[in-house]
Amino acid sequence: MQKSAIILAAGKGTRMKSKLYKVLHQVCGKTMVEHVLGQLEAAKIDNIVTVVGYGAESVENTIGKRSAFALQKQQLGTGHAVMQTEKLLGNIDGETLVVSGDTPLFKAETFNKLFEYHHQRHAAVTILTSNAPDPTGYGRIVRNDVGIVERIVEEKDATAKEKEIHEVNTGVYCFDNKKLFAALKKINNHNAQGEYYLTDVIGILKQAGEIVTAYRMPDFNESMGVNNRVALAQANRIMRQRINEELMMNGVTMVDPATTYIDAGVQVGRDTVIEGNVVIKGDTKIGSDCLIGAGSRIIDSTIHDGVKVISSTLESAEMHDGSDIGPNSHLRPLAEIGKNVHIGNFCEVKKAYVGEGTKVGHLTYIGDATLGKNINVGCGVVFVNYDGAKKHHTNVGDHAFIGSNSNLVAPVNIAADSFIAAGSTITDDTERFDMAIARQRQTNKPGYAKKLPW
Repeated sequence: MQKSAIILAAGKGTRMKSKLYKVLHQVCGKTMVEHVLGQLEAAKIDNIVTVVGYGAESVENTIGKRSAFALQKQQLGTGHAVMQTEKLLGNIDGETLVVSGDTPLFKAETFNKLFEYHHQRHAAVTILTSNAPDPTGYGRIVRNDVGIVERIVEEKDATAKEKEIHEVNTGVYCFDNKKLFAALKKINNHNAQGEYYLTDVIGILKQAGEIVTAYRMPDFNESMGVNNRVALAQANRIMRQRINEELMMNGVTMVDPATTYIDAGVQVGRDTVIEGNVVIKGDTKIGSDCLIGAGSRIIDSTIHDGVKVISSTLESAEMHDGSDIGPNSHLRPLAEIGKNVHIGNFCEVKKAYVGEGTKVGHLTYIGDATLGKNINVGCGVVFVNYDGAKKHHTNVGDHAFIGSNSNLVAPVNIAADSFIAAGSTITDDTERFDMAIARQRQTNKPGYAKKLPW
């Protein structure tokens, strides 16, 4: 007996008012369809098929080899979408879950409980339901006096008494696989929309005397579908709260979780403190005992233990143990900051390695460079890496001193223990223990200031 799953992801999502197909909109850094797929994978599903239509190529490129695909050329309803998977799934003995690709909040635990409930009751179909605080717009689950599911009634068809029911259909179903595809052959599109509805399968199975059950999950928020930008924002808020609570339960301190924006999949170590108005995105890993200060933005970066990031931006960068940066500094892609390095305020580092113990105090640009250990880089230093056509590299050896307001014009090699005098523009290599001075000699004109007009 195999477990299969069908993700319905063929719709364009016109209410999103976007050129991006609906299931590719992101919730906390991952597309909605990737959230659904990830939870199905965590639930150990044997076969996953994604039904694509609008934007099929984009959806397939996003998912890759994690799923098989079935194409729904015309959007003729949910039942029609499931029909397109018959060649891939129709002959399998087992159970099949059907879920929409625009429901990013479902958890693997819920899917597993649905399968277990369905299997224990030997059902032909089990409907995943929940109690909605406001059931308006949802299909109601009508049960008889002993709790057996009688039918699903849509809002427009519900009586006043039925509208008082709070148990609603979430749009997720678990079917006996072969009975599903047999029943699909019996549905029709004789309705106002001219579509084939998956819910019609439930009625067909019921009339055939098959067991129809419903598993009621406790958290209604999981079932939230995203059809517009308002719902997208709500899904992000719920997912963000879920991510933050999990991190806090695992030993991370958040000063203000409501203003802490962390993507799904971000890793943060114990005893790290994250202040408010912080954004952490993408493939980011943060170690233990770090401080991520207010206003920081960290993207696709690796931060080791004991690091301080104060009101700064990191993009595809790495900071090693005990280093610190900020406030108001920027690590651009391929910046690597060694152990116990100090990067002060208003500094920018790009495609450069800064060695252990080096200090870069303020107002400095380091690009395309390799810096050794225990170097002092003064205020206003510029690594001049671009000649207008090509980028060039600068090397600075251990224990060098780079005086304030110096320009290092690449390509150039500054040897270990060199001393660069403040205000110098360096174009030639230095040898160890050299002091390089490259500036105009000062000339004083006695009494000249008296001739000035102010």
